[in-house]
Amino acid sequence: MINYKVYNQEAELVGAVDLADKIFNVKTNQALIHQAVVAQMANARKVIAHTKGRGEVRGGGKKPWKQKGTGRARHGSSRSPIWKGGGVTFGPTNERNFKKDINKKMKQKAIFMALSDKVANVKLIILDKLEASEYKTKVFNQILSNLETKIFVSEKKVLPEIEQPLIENNSELKPKTKAKRKSKVARSILVIISEKDEKLKYSAKNLVGAKLINLDNINLVDLLKYKHLVSTQEAIKKLVEKY
Repeated sequence: MINYKVYNQEAELVGAVDLADKIFNVKTNQALIHQAVVAQMANARKVIAHTKGRGEVRGGGKKPWKQKGTGRARHGSSRSPIWKGGGVTFGPTNERNFKKDINKKMKQKAIFMALSDKVANVKLIILDKLEASEYKTKVFNQILSNLETKIFVSEKKVLPEIEQPLIENNSELKPKTKAKRKSKVARSILVIISEKDEKLKYSAKNLVGAKLINLDNINLVDLLKYKHLVSTQEAIKKLVEKY
């Protein structure tokens, strides 16, 4: 069991919780994770591109000219692929199937590996509860800001110092000047709650770099896409009970 800290919405330490080794202390297998990601993305792929064959193109029912006597090649339809405006021979169709099958236990194991990685790298924050008093993006943004400034390790990196060359002006040398620039790290937070909450859903909807999902929609791609993970204590409890 892993003993992990629990915070409140104000980013204050309020307790601790034990995390099951079966879910939060699993050794990473990159090959399995890759297979699960490929399967999930393939199954979510929408078949959009479609070209019409000679049987779908409009017109072409009448023979262009008689079979013999014109001196031209034989043709039965102007919708033939070799004619301009005709059907496409080997173009993409909407009947293609990109579905990939993956064992249920393998899929679960890959999710456990992603969760274990968050715990191992201290990228997981557990909250005792997560509530929004009103439908306000500002309210939810303030909650995330509290977690970023008080708990998350500062990731704002200072770029290398840029030294200006000595400038000669009226035979006087000016001292070296150093210009410092800071690169702002983009927010990347996935928030998991135990069940649907309309106030939280619409409060988080317009925030850039943050996504809110309930426990039923937990998936590997989102866990890997977002750098930090925030979960309620109730969601962790239900996750352990489910698996």
